[in-house]
Amino acid sequence: MKKLILFTAVLFLAVSCKKTDKTPLGPTDIRVRNLTTVDMSDMTVNTFDSTYNYGLLKADSISDYHRFDRAYPKANISAIINGQKYKTDTAIYAWMQYLGPDKITYEIYISNDAQKKLAIFNVIHESPIK
Repeated sequence: MKKLILFTAVLFLAVSCKKTDKTPLGPTDIRVRNLTTVDMSDMTVNTFDSTYNYGLLKADSISDYHRFDRAYPKANISAIINGQKYKTDTAIYAWMQYLGPDKITYEIYISNDAQKKLAIFNVIHESPIK
């Protein structure tokens, strides 16, 4: 009987703890700013269910916008730098809020050259999508 009560309580908590965020899913227009002094090729952004390859992103430059169905404060970003693949730590979207229908910029940098790690320095909300 105690196991049944415990199971019911855990099941209730699991169902009631779902995301209740009222922020619209999107769309979100995303661009990437390269804060480094090196060129990044094959610049790819993945935001949970969408992936886009921005191609070459020169040192200290910014890409054009690309529309994603939804986006989050973190993303899975990868690029080739001097022939080596660099990437951000894997983003886990479970409890993140959507960025919503905005134009945003992910500012990225090399956080650890030895481990080939990129990181998002800042997420800038430029303006709402009209």
